[in-house]
Amino acid sequence: MNEFENRVDLTQLSETIRQIKAEVAKVIVGQERMIDLLLAAILADGHVLIEGVPGVAKTLTAKLISRIVSVGFSRIQFTPDLMPSDVLGTSVFNLKSAEFEFKKGPIFSNLILIDEINRAPAKTQAALFEVMEEKQVTMDGKTHIMAAPFMVMATQNPIDQEGTYRLPEAQLDRFLFKIEVNYPSAEEETQILTLAHERKNQIALTEVEALLTADQIAEYRQKVKELHIDPSLLKYIAQVVSHTRSHHSLYLGASPRASLAIMNGAKAFAAMRGRDFVTPEDIRDIVPSVLRHRVMLTPEKEMEGTGIDVVIKQIVDSVEVPR
Repeated sequence: MNEFENRVDLTQLSETIRQIKAEVAKVIVGQERMIDLLLAAILADGHVLIEGVPGVAKTLTAKLISRIVSVGFSRIQFTPDLMPSDVLGTSVFNLKSAEFEFKKGPIFSNLILIDEINRAPAKTQAALFEVMEEKQVTMDGKTHIMAAPFMVMATQNPIDQEGTYRLPEAQLDRFLFKIEVNYPSAEEETQILTLAHERKNQIALTEVEALLTADQIAEYRQKVKELHIDPSLLKYIAQVVSHTRSHHSLYLGASPRASLAIMNGAKAFAAMRGRDFVTPEDIRDIVPSVLRHRVMLTPEKEMEGTGIDVVIKQIVDSVEVPR
């Protein structure tokens, strides 16, 4: 019996992804990699950390995605004085019933944009641990389950260190991808200026159509889970992640959560490309975004100015690709 007999129909999924990219292109010039990874994260049911200097459309792209996906949207601006209760919610005494009632915070939505996540102190960062991993909030001994889909899109600026707090490794590990957003090319920047001039600097978010519902997301996620991945590719993923734990340039390697993230991300990439099976190229494409926030360079390599992506590429290149 052919193992590919029960093929997964990805026609509708591929068409929806194509339409979403066309809608985003109405407002955003370039940044295809960031958009691909955001869409892959939605399909793989994961959170994303978007890092880039101010003005490269990190927040705008996240807001655009929230308009295209017709689910609840919440934006939280992280600041040094933000308390956990400002994010999760708090118990309020109801005089009528003479009981405490839980008043939900802004985290209780479907798509949550956290702007400048590294500006809040450690106790506020820790408030996100449970909700990001288990999709629930425990308050006063009661557990509140988040509605599906639930996805955190967080932004941070890599340059400005004043008034910022380093994200704990345990929190970074909860992000499926870390997306690094670079400056546009000169040609793309010319297009940005042309578009802004034609629209008289008005960003027309209202032009973007909603194309994805909560039910569709649930359906597409199920299809992504059913995609075929050869056992040799599972071994390949495990070898890549294992190499991070013994590489001489790394002080901290990746955990099994990283292996799962690579597998799920590769499946999402394959589905977006219209295939119902994963290839080594899907894995290689996704590895840097999965590993760059989960591994740490040794102090010597940091002093030398070695880039984390350079080390990740060395690791990927050192592992033999299955044929």
